[in-house]
Amino acid sequence: MDIRERWKTDRLPAAIYDFAVQNGPISRVAARLIWGYDIRHLRRSIEALDPDALTLDIPSGGGLAIRDNPRHVAADLSRTMLDRARGRGAALVQADIDHLPFPTGTFDLCVTYNGLHCLPDPENAVRELTRVLRPGGTLRGTTVVRGAGRDRLITMLQGHSFFGPGGTTADLRGWLTSSGLTDIRLTPSGAVTGFTALKPANIEDAPPPSIR
Repeated sequence: MDIRERWKTDRLPAAIYDFAVQNGPISRVAARLIWGYDIRHLRRSIEALDPDALTLDIPSGGGLAIRDNPRHVAADLSRTMLDRARGRGAALVQADIDHLPFPTGTFDLCVTYNGLHCLPDPENAVRELTRVLRPGGTLRGTTVVRGAGRDRLITMLQGHSFFGPGGTTADLRGWLTSSGLTDIRLTPSGAVTGFTALKPANIEDAPPPSIR
């Protein structure tokens, strides 16, 4: 089973993951033990979301970042996750982050919490999120990274098609930069790095695209 099919159709792992991450005490202990991560960083990032911003949240999981906000669009490849998010007050869309069904420049804010490490092509996902951001918009998220003491665990999860190729914190910065984002801020905690970046309001402010 490839990684897309794993997260799209495998209901039990999705439900177990969502139960754990939604449960405060369990998520705090598990994040610290498994990833060396202080999950309060994630909670603070979610609490700081602007309720007036038209927000795309992908992969939304069971709706951890939703705060009864009709301007919050929760999108996920997994129908199981969307079913768990139902009733939280967001618009729900089943969507593939590599091919977002939204026009360019739609959203004020895109958030991708704990998702990039689960994708087959995280760099392309960052490009797609940047595309649907309006000029001046913000991308925010968290991702597990290699090179922070948990590489054996990451390799095991890759072998079971739960994780994609991922990258290091330096790779993450490269994905953000090559998408034309600026004002990049990275916040490592254990094997998880939080990030924020801006899409320039004026095209002249954007750095030249990288050539790879």
